[in-house]
Amino acid sequence: MQDQFLWVEKYRPKTIDQCILPKALKDTFQTIVKNGELPNLMFSGTAGLGKTTVARALCEQLGIDYIIINGSEEGNIDTLRTKIRQFASTVSLQGGYKCVILDEADYLNPQSTQPALRGFIEEFADNCRFILTCNFKNRIIEPLHSRCGVIDFKFDKKQLAGLCGQFLTRLKDILTTESVTFEEATLAELIMKHAPDWRRVLNEAQRYSVGGTIDAGILVTLNDKSIKDLMDALKAKNFKSMREWVVNNIDTEPHAIFRKVYDVLSEHLQPQSIPQVILILADYQYKNAFVADHELNVVACMTEVMATAEWK
Repeated sequence: MQDQFLWVEKYRPKTIDQCILPKALKDTFQTIVKNGELPNLMFSGTAGLGKTTVARALCEQLGIDYIIINGSEEGNIDTLRTKIRQFASTVSLQGGYKCVILDEADYLNPQSTQPALRGFIEEFADNCRFILTCNFKNRIIEPLHSRCGVIDFKFDKKQLAGLCGQFLTRLKDILTTESVTFEEATLAELIMKHAPDWRRVLNEAQRYSVGGTIDAGILVTLNDKSIKDLMDALKAKNFKSMREWVVNNIDTEPHAIFRKVYDVLSEHLQPQSIPQVILILADYQYKNAFVADHELNVVACMTEVMATAEWK
């Protein structure tokens, strides 16, 4: 089974207690389980934080029949209407109400599909609850905000350090179960590289584990010299070198590349040029959440920086 091959599915938490979350968030969800009543909810936050996992765990622990619909893949209004109506209008096998988990709801059309969803929430209020997950809650129309309890999956650096420690313990258990040898320091660096995207960390760990061991040789880091090489290529308007740099660093998260470039702007650019380049970086970082080809997006960003920046 595919679920058993993919670690993110095989080791997906089944209860709220198993989820790696800040205490305040975990307390909120455990209170919902304790009270036995599921309200309409909207989970907002970046990818890989566990929004869908929490939604499923709530339904599992409350004994609620649920269906998962992916807004980016099944966002057509007719598909949505048919699936939701068929599911919500039938009697639950468990008794009581059902739940529709609408994943990536921010991909739904705000002019047509999202207003229709508002109607579904009202029409099936007696028989069905809705949990919407999204990366960008500002892309969800206000009438849906008002019909859901909005919960932001976010935390500060102090909380993140504690969560990384919890995930390290979880990852070590998974690797031991899978008979993969590892260096703990390498696991810690892998987690810090991709945190708080726990899904990405686990996918990367599974990818690196193919040879049966995870050691320091797996990690590609963005060091200061590497970024200087990129900035030198941009200053020289050497497109070929810039593109080669992007290809060689494609294993690095694009948002980390954008951040590293942002951090060194004052060292390389004329002061009057920095604000415009920051706007360019922010624009392409936002686009990164939606593009199909991340390499092309990073190259396009660096090309625009190359053409716009005034160098020291």
